[in-house]
Amino acid sequence: MTPSTPAIVILGQGSLATARRIQQVYPAAQIHGLAGRVEGADCTYQEFGATLRALYQQDTPIIALCAAGIVIRTLAPLLLEKGVEPAVLAVAEDGSAVVPLLGGLGGVNVMAREIAAGLQVSAAITTSGELRFGTCLLNPPSGYALADLELGKRFVSDLLAGHSVHIEGAAPWLAQAQLPEDPQAQRSIHIGSAEREANANELLIYPRSVAAMVSAEVPDLPNTLRSALHEAKLAVQSLACLVAIDTEMAAANLREAALELGVPLRFIAATSDLHALPDVSIIGSAHGITLAVSEQPLDVAQIGRPRGRLAVIGLGPGAAELMVPAVKAELARATDVLGYETYVRMAGPFRDDQIQHCTDNREEMQRARHAFRLAAEGRSVIVVSSGDPGVFAMAAAVLEALHESTDPAWHSVDLEILPGVSASLATAAQAGAPLGHDFCVMSLSDNLKPWSIIEKRLDLAAEADLALAFYNPISRARPWQLGRALEIVAQHRTPETPVVLGRDIGRPGQTLRTTTLGALTADQVDMRTMVLIGSSTTCTFPRATGGEWVYTPRWYGEKPDA
Repeated sequence: MTPSTPAIVILGQGSLATARRIQQVYPAAQIHGLAGRVEGADCTYQEFGATLRALYQQDTPIIALCAAGIVIRTLAPLLLEKGVEPAVLAVAEDGSAVVPLLGGLGGVNVMAREIAAGLQVSAAITTSGELRFGTCLLNPPSGYALADLELGKRFVSDLLAGHSVHIEGAAPWLAQAQLPEDPQAQRSIHIGSAEREANANELLIYPRSVAAMVSAEVPDLPNTLRSALHEAKLAVQSLACLVAIDTEMAAANLREAALELGVPLRFIAATSDLHALPDVSIIGSAHGITLAVSEQPLDVAQIGRPRGRLAVIGLGPGAAELMVPAVKAELARATDVLGYETYVRMAGPFRDDQIQHCTDNREEMQRARHAFRLAAEGRSVIVVSSGDPGVFAMAAAVLEALHESTDPAWHSVDLEILPGVSASLATAAQAGAPLGHDFCVMSLSDNLKPWSIIEKRLDLAAEADLALAFYNPISRARPWQLGRALEIVAQHRTPETPVVLGRDIGRPGQTLRTTTLGALTADQVDMRTMVLIGSSTTCTFPRATGGEWVYTPRWYGEKPDA
């Protein structure tokens, strides 16, 4: 079984060419380059050890282009239990060696061979069973499940000690293995969906060949399904998926049952669709569950469709290291990516099978409706925003589109809003903490609200002595509005009030300036500038490295005792 999308981690520029060759084997994998030492990576990181440990703890397979010893020492504190680890490999910087280190039961040797083939070298496989037999018996291919890992380990040890084996059932992947086969052997590898009593002389492997037609109305669904399988003399491990009518797509207990049982959840238009599956036997149940059983593993992708998913994501200000891990995972799983072309490019690179739908930045509602139409077909859709999707971005438009819709398919979509680092917070962090107390975030664009409303809110926020963050401060179409906004603020603030100007923060060529309200003029600002205006308590002081720190203390009025 090949693991999920890996991360390729490199320490120096000399490794990038090899990393790109490995990326051809795993197109969805991102190359993580050390900041300051690697240019052209998909994303950057600041500290090797912390990055590697974070990936490991997220169950992300790791391909590290460095010495094996560095990887071992870095991950040693986390190696608690064999069998629950992601695949970890060390690859020589020049691609001359591929060494699987961890994750023997997670497909690391499969990955090692795939990478080695891509690099045209040999993988350094050291697992005894694989070296002797040419396959890992404890890691059957996709579509099959091992019954008992601990019994399996003892079984393989017996074979390595000289015992012979015979095979019962269809196991195509073992045809090329070098197993010590003997029709009269006491030990057997049994492949079948029937429930069997485990014993030390038998390695049980179950084909995932059972689809269960279920309903949200079935009480205690996981345990009820286990009972139905037991009565049908079928192993729970043979379960390939749950199937339900698409009108129940939003039922939470169906999703929870699928998660508990560790199988996909698929939806069909009518129960008769299950009977139309080729080469299956239909078994009814007194528990309101219907079982479709095949002799071979089921191709779940051919059964109905999944629940569609729509995620509205925030990329953050632009720097890859400021993108939250949940957003990165969502990007990896997406089938379709929608958004303003500039933001879609920032979200890449994408696989060839991921469809990009780029639109003009002013087509928010059309984009939101398009996203729901795709997700309602069962696709995994992303709508991309820069910064945070809920701050002057796409989350509101997506929810408005859903609110206006009466289409039940749209309301059945799995909708999630994933946060990002907004431009105001990214700029504030660069400057220090100018938003450290109560603050107000405003857009000076009057495209979607009257300028009179903007003026009123500006006046009230300035009078309330809130620190202010201005999005969309100026454009060619409205060059006068920032000047007018500063006039309003100046009625309530002194000219010495600190102001931070952050342009393209988190992107190449970023600039950060500190000035004052009295010195600020509209020509110092453009549409890509974030303007932060302090409150009456905002302070500045010199940085040791040049420039100024800006912060608004959390106390107000008289400073409290330390």
